[in-house]
Amino acid sequence: MLFGQVANFKTNSNIPISKFAICLNSRLRKTIVIKKAEEVEEDFHARFACKKKTYEYRINNSEYGSAIFRNLEYHIPRALNVKKMQKAASYFVGEHDFKAFRASGTSSKSSVRTIYEAKVTKQGDIITISLTGNGFLYNMVRIIAGTLVEVGLNKIAPEEVPEIIEKRDRTKAGKTLPAEGLYLVKVDYC
Repeated sequence: MLFGQVANFKTNSNIPISKFAICLNSRLRKTIVIKKAEEVEEDFHARFACKKKTYEYRINNSEYGSAIFRNLEYHIPRALNVKKMQKAASYFVGEHDFKAFRASGTSSKSSVRTIYEAKVTKQGDIITISLTGNGFLYNMVRIIAGTLVEVGLNKIAPEEVPEIIEKRDRTKAGKTLPAEGLYLVKVDYC
């Protein structure tokens, strides 16, 4: 699910920029909503001009999960140790080679990325893993989330995370969690 997606396109439309979102929304399916439109430089590219992205992965950590949100969050009925997950998340901050946290067959030339912030929070039954970085490899957030779940289930010690990063071995990291629960929440251009 995308909350902070940005797109760009060129147009010769006579519609004023202040009315663009309203006009587009009247033609789009109800599952897509344009929140804002603005004019940008001719060479702007929504993907390549991005400086930071923030993703969240949401886990329902209750016994039964939610019928209403079942496709919008990942359900884990076993209690997770959030304090250990928080400690483990701190090891992801900084510039690292995240080869252990990328899906096989990815086309990225380099697996070096910088994570500026990594947080694990709990509100009620919902655990949110939040990662802000300069870029992410394919499935990287879902694999980091899977690793943090393994920490929360006491299968991996928080102190093992730096070694997993350093060894760059995908088999040492946690499983790739399903797409339910993954959200792009913010894209920054400065």
